[in-house]
Amino acid sequence: MTTTVKARILSVLLLLTALGIWELVTPSVSNAENMTEYELLMGGAADVARVPPPSAIFVKAFEELSNPIYDNGPNDKGIGIQIGYSLYRVLTGYFLAALIALPLGFLIGMSPLAYKALDPFIQVLRPISPLAWMPLALFIIQDSEASAIFVIFICSIWPMLINTAFGVAGVREDWVNVARTHELSSMRTAFTVILPAAAPTILTGMRISIGIAWLVIVAAEMLVGGTGIGYYVWNEWNNLDLTSVIFSILVIGVVGMLLDAMFAQVQSAVQYQE
Repeated sequence: MTTTVKARILSVLLLLTALGIWELVTPSVSNAENMTEYELLMGGAADVARVPPPSAIFVKAFEELSNPIYDNGPNDKGIGIQIGYSLYRVLTGYFLAALIALPLGFLIGMSPLAYKALDPFIQVLRPISPLAWMPLALFIIQDSEASAIFVIFICSIWPMLINTAFGVAGVREDWVNVARTHELSSMRTAFTVILPAAAPTILTGMRISIGIAWLVIVAAEMLVGGTGIGYYVWNEWNNLDLTSVIFSILVIGVVGMLLDAMFAQVQSAVQYQE
């Protein structure tokens, strides 16, 4: 039995153990529909908001995933539609950031002058929380959808920019010298020598960026509201439906894991041994 198989078996056992303990220590969830108005006013709502057991979450997951795409109005959309809105915002902001970060990172990595000129701006803007830009974006853009995309753009650009510059600057000098001895043009050297050599580092930055973007969109949608998985979480919390809240948290984690796994596959495809 290989180490990978043993690790997966251990992971399943740990998961089952955790779920079993959770199920045993969690009291049953009260049903608000069976409570009188007086009981709700006297604190019954606290019972409704009690942390649900895993069995209740599994039932909720089956209900939501059996019909993930439906639209019954602004506050009643399927989980598939909510995820679709979030992915649209994430990917739009992400690819806009890539259009700027990758060429600019190439320029910074290949030119010490560009690095020294742009580094102060990068060091000032990079530590700013993406959500700190949201009020300014809402004021200037005056559109919640575009503002959320702008926040994703801001949070995605820095890991890609820095890793691209680092990867390009770290390409071995003798490889570039070989290209020069073959009298390759600067453009051909960039695409046939520098880009393949720097690709693993560039993909690392892109992988980090997609993870950060998925984290930020949830918080951004909680602020702007309307649609998206972040809004879904906040709306269910306002309804005191913790079962739906925990279910949506798990969905967020699974989607984030799948996005990371996709970039991990691409990253492994460009890895090379010197």
